[in-house]
Amino acid sequence: MTERDVVIVAVVVAVAVILVVFAAWRSRQKRSERLRTRFGPEYDRLVGETGSREKAEKVLAERVDRSRKIIIRSLPVEDREHFSQAWRDVQAHFVDAPGEAVIDADQLLVQLMAQRGYPTGDFEQQANDVSVDHPQVVQNYRLAHTIADRQRQDNATTEELRQAVVYYRSLFDELLSPGISIPTEVKK
Repeated sequence: MTERDVVIVAVVVAVAVILVVFAAWRSRQKRSERLRTRFGPEYDRLVGETGSREKAEKVLAERVDRSRKIIIRSLPVEDREHFSQAWRDVQAHFVDAPGEAVIDADQLLVQLMAQRGYPTGDFEQQANDVSVDHPQVVQNYRLAHTIADRQRQDNATTEELRQAVVYYRSLFDELLSPGISIPTEVKK
């Protein structure tokens, strides 16, 4: 091999390496864009919480993988009517006992999640599971639950309790809708 041939091979190899690196970088960028678009505020919250875009994206991808194993059901009309009436009861109860109404709203939302097929029991896992299909309102759910926990210790103001009901309502409405869950495919 001549010196010229060696230079040509080296240039070809260098260009190939640069192209592979660029393709990998671009693939990661596209994945990040898909996750950011899909998860919105939840993406930003996790980046801040983990301190790293890569760590946040790993967590979100794991959530998506987990959600593939969860069968989310749409509700029959009679169940939607039952939950709608139960919500109206919570709102009516708020007038006389706002603290109790917030606790009731928290429990009603867990019942609705269970009826739809979401695993329940651990709040953080519930919020993580819900974030896959309802990323725009999961932060409301987190805030409402925090207020409900404070109320359980008699440490929430009436205004905070009112806000908790509004927050719960945003997720409640989405979970009560007749459709089934959003597709959960995110390419790795």
